[in-house]
Amino acid sequence: MSVQEIKCYTSVTDFSQHIKTERQPAILRQYNIGSCLTLWQNPEHLKAKLVGKVCKIHIVDKNQVDKMDFKSKNFKYDTIKMDELIEKVFEKNPSIHQEKSDDQAYYLRWVGDDPRGQTKADFSKDFPNLSADFDFPNNTFFPEEKFFSSVLRISSPGIRVWTHYDVMDNVYVQIIGIKDVIMWSPDQALNLYLDGDKSKVVDLSNQALLDEKFPKFKNASKHIGRLQSGDLLFIPALWFHNMKAIDAGIAINVFWKNLDEEMYDKKDPYGNKDLLPAAKSLRMLDNVWHQLDSLPEQYRDFYGRQLIARLEQKCLSKKDITE
Repeated sequence: MSVQEIKCYTSVTDFSQHIKTERQPAILRQYNIGSCLTLWQNPEHLKAKLVGKVCKIHIVDKNQVDKMDFKSKNFKYDTIKMDELIEKVFEKNPSIHQEKSDDQAYYLRWVGDDPRGQTKADFSKDFPNLSADFDFPNNTFFPEEKFFSSVLRISSPGIRVWTHYDVMDNVYVQIIGIKDVIMWSPDQALNLYLDGDKSKVVDLSNQALLDEKFPKFKNASKHIGRLQSGDLLFIPALWFHNMKAIDAGIAINVFWKNLDEEMYDKKDPYGNKDLLPAAKSLRMLDNVWHQLDSLPEQYRDFYGRQLIARLEQKCLSKKDITE
C-alpha cells in the first residue's frame, strides 16, 4: 500500500487555483474563517446561540466510536436540544443525563429542519445566530450560483465516520478541534469493497480482520492528512474519505455542483445520489445481468465474467487516454 501526504497550501490564491484545475485533494492551512475560531472555543457561547434549536444525532457506545458502521447501524438516532449536545460533547462533566455521558459519544450531521428532507442544509439560514461568526468567501473557490449546501458537523472525541464518497466537490472547513483524514482516489474503488457509496471496510485498526475479510484493501493507495482549527480541505467528487475526530470538534462542509445542472437528481436534498447518467447505467447493468438468469449456472458464470472483463477493459482504456 502506498501512502501519500495530502498537498498543503498557505496561499488562498494557490489553493483556489488547485480546486479549479486539479482533481486531487488539498489542504489550505490556517485560513481566517471569522470569529468562530475563537468564539466557538467557548461552549457557553455556543449553548447561548443554540437555545431552543433541536437536532437529530447519532449516539454510539464509546467502544464503537472508531468503527461506526452505517450498514449495521451500530449506533442509534435520537433527537435532542442542541445546547444539550454542546454540553455532552465539549464539557467533561455534563449535568444533563450525566449517568450515560461517560459511556456514549455523539455525532451530528445537520441535514436541515425539514423532517421529510425536502430542503437542503444551509448553515447561514439554518443557524442565523451563529452564521455571523463564520466567514466563508463567496466566488473564491467556486461560482456562487453553483452552491448546493453547507452542512454543520459536531463530533465527540474519537468519532470516526465511515468511508464514503460524495458526488459533488466540497470544501471541509475544520473550525474547532483536530481531525485525521484518510482519502482514496476514485480508481481505488475495487480495493475498497463498496456497498453503494460506502465501503464495507469499517474497522481500519484491525489488521488481522482486514487481511482475512478484505484482502484487496491492502493494495489501496491512500492519501493522509491532519486538519487543525482554521484548515480547509478540498474533497473532490468521488474521492473516498474517512475522518476521525482526535478531540471534540466542529466543522462545516460547503458543497457545490461542479458539473452541469442536468447531471444531478433534482429530488436529492442531501446531495448523495449518484449522477443521473450513472444511476441509469447501473439500472441498465442490473437488467443486463438478469438476461443471464435463464442460462445454466456454468454458462451464467462464464458470461458474467465476460461482462466484467469488458467493463475492466473499458476502465483501463479510458484511464490510459486520460493519462
